[in-house]
Amino acid sequence: MEFSSRAAELTTLLESRITNFYTNFQVDEIGRVVSVGDGIARVYGLNEIQAGEMVEFARGVKGIALNLENNENVGIVVFGSDTAIKEGIN
Repeated sequence: MEFSSRAAELTTLLESRITNFYTNFQVDEIGRVVSVGDGIARVYGLNEIQAGEMVEFARGVKGIALNLENNENVGIVVFGSDTAIKEGIN
């Protein structure tokens, strides 16, 4: 019984932290999706973005910037499915 009680307590704690994790977003820049596929979105126009920075797309899908390319495109790893992200959206 004690094991299931501790598991429930840990589950509650993790759910709380995950729920509150994305509540502190601040919009600094808006880019445009150039291409998307295989869980990677290429975005143009995020000139001030840093590697490891969280990104939210227009349809609420989130990702993380990993590849900052010289030609002003940013490679963003999409969390979850990339089907809601289309070329041309912000």
